[in-house]
Amino acid sequence: MEKKTIAVTGMACAGCAANVERILGRLDGVSQANVNFAARTALVEYDPKTVTLKIMKEEVEKGGYGLVIDEDESVEAIERTAYGRLVKRGVTSWVLAFMTMSISMGWLHVGNDIAANQIMLVISLFNIAYCGRLFYANAWKQLRHGSANMDTLVAMSTAISFAFSVFNTFWGDAYWGSRGMGNHTYYDASVMIITFVLTGRILEERAKKITASAIRALMGLAPKTAHLVNGDEVVDVPISTLERGDIIEIRSGEKVPVDGIVTSGEAYIDESMITGEPTPALRNNGYKVYAGTIVKQGNLRFCAREVGAGTMLAQIIKTVQEAQGSKAPVQRVVDKIALVFVPVVLGISVLTFVLWYAVGGGDMLPRAVLSAVSVLVIACPCALGLATPTALMVGIGKAARQNILIKDAAALEDIRKIDALVIDKTGTLTVPNKDVDFTKADGLSLDERETLKPHAREAMEALQREGIEVYMMSGDKDEAARYWADKAGIRHYRSKVMPQDKEDMVRRLQSEGKHVAMVGDGINDTQALAAADVSIAMGKGTDIAMDVAQVTLMGTDLRRIPDAIKLSRSTVAMIRQNLFWAFIYNVVCIPLAAGLPYAFGMHWQITPMFASALMAFSSISVVLNSLRLNLIHNA
Repeated sequence: MEKKTIAVTGMACAGCAANVERILGRLDGVSQANVNFAARTALVEYDPKTVTLKIMKEEVEKGGYGLVIDEDESVEAIERTAYGRLVKRGVTSWVLAFMTMSISMGWLHVGNDIAANQIMLVISLFNIAYCGRLFYANAWKQLRHGSANMDTLVAMSTAISFAFSVFNTFWGDAYWGSRGMGNHTYYDASVMIITFVLTGRILEERAKKITASAIRALMGLAPKTAHLVNGDEVVDVPISTLERGDIIEIRSGEKVPVDGIVTSGEAYIDESMITGEPTPALRNNGYKVYAGTIVKQGNLRFCAREVGAGTMLAQIIKTVQEAQGSKAPVQRVVDKIALVFVPVVLGISVLTFVLWYAVGGGDMLPRAVLSAVSVLVIACPCALGLATPTALMVGIGKAARQNILIKDAAALEDIRKIDALVIDKTGTLTVPNKDVDFTKADGLSLDERETLKPHAREAMEALQREGIEVYMMSGDKDEAARYWADKAGIRHYRSKVMPQDKEDMVRRLQSEGKHVAMVGDGINDTQALAAADVSIAMGKGTDIAMDVAQVTLMGTDLRRIPDAIKLSRSTVAMIRQNLFWAFIYNVVCIPLAAGLPYAFGMHWQITPMFASALMAFSSISVVLNSLRLNLIHNA
């Protein structure tokens, strides 16, 4: 069995992730498929003798989604193009919505009602064909696979609203007039549904930041070729051909290709990606060297001990891949709800039509159609779709103004729950003095080599006052680690740590039931960052650490960590409010749209026109509520 993380494209909601997971999971040879909507990846365990990546791609594409299995394909380019199209359609839809509402509300006079309806028909048809085309295409693919998602609901509600309006435009006066009923069209509902759903998706795309580039950056750390010692000759060979036991030569300025043990020569090697220590370390006979580290001065030869997937760098890559492809337990509940939501709404709409028709026969056909359409229109999950991304957009914007870059929506909920924090020392708590000569570093005092960052002690004490246990991790000797822990006001620390030790500390604390945050700035921290419940990187650190981390503190002020906790609490509270009101909106309005008041003698119900207005209001209210985050002092 093999396990592979594959990029997924075309997902628009948690229901989409559940559908992709189901498509992959039912393939012969696939033992497990775990699709992460936030990371847009699928972690698949499969038997390559039974099923290939090409087969997976073909099956997923039939369902309306995509898998990126070709290394030459750029995930960023695909997503950038898709986002550009989404924005164009969203902007166009807003223009068409304004035109339609101007006519339907009487703001713009275009002659008589017949002319107004015909103009709105053309506008609505163009909106469906261009702006809403993706909804219809995906809904058709879902139907062919016997499934449904939010695209299905959007497509059905807009199609029925449009078709019903077309009927009323040309035959409504004769049909409804003969029965003593008024004639209305609902083109505005059709256009506004598409407009708000597109807006929600645009906000969602902007709110989510993908970290897949971290993997490619890590892979790029290892050189493509190595100097293989073959007798008296040294030949350049691809690193893929290296085997354990090979003797390899590395020179000043080059990267170490694989893990090994030094056999001759000596060199100062920058191992900051492994240990976090910026000062190059002297390595000579008997010392270990690691793939991806850089020779700053000198030359040496070493015997390969771990190659390919066995190197420490490869293990870090694997750990990060699997962590990014994993799924939180709560997400599984969301996926199940998403799968049930659309079929339930469709069922309610059909049931509404059947009940009305059964009660009154042909005389109740208009009421049956109007009620079924109203249910579909009012239940369109615009408010539910906007509830989280709008709060995230406002929260992320406020965080940016406080020099806190939040890249993972899940982190907003998780930050407020942390009760243990593991923090790297070098580059995170301390910074090296720039004038230090690394060849003479051993003769200098600690203060002459690493300085404690301004406000570091204040930040650590603030965290500990909140009941958060802080653990400092350092590659230094015990004496130095103890010294800096005392200066920072930290009671718990560990010295002489390697990347695996940091991850082990995170895992140990998690096993004790703690919610753990990891703060680091180097490649050597990426394993622990990926394993932590919340990962925080420093903006002055490596690009890879920032890519892996869910939160990046721009600058060096560690007081931003407690600030991030306060922001998390405010934003999560806002998201919960939004979701609550969006949920209540559906619970209350769907029965009203279905005509429930008639059962209690009240001859009133929500019509499709009123339903579209309520749907729009619910979405706007969610946005306005989210904007209140900007008014909260020190959120």
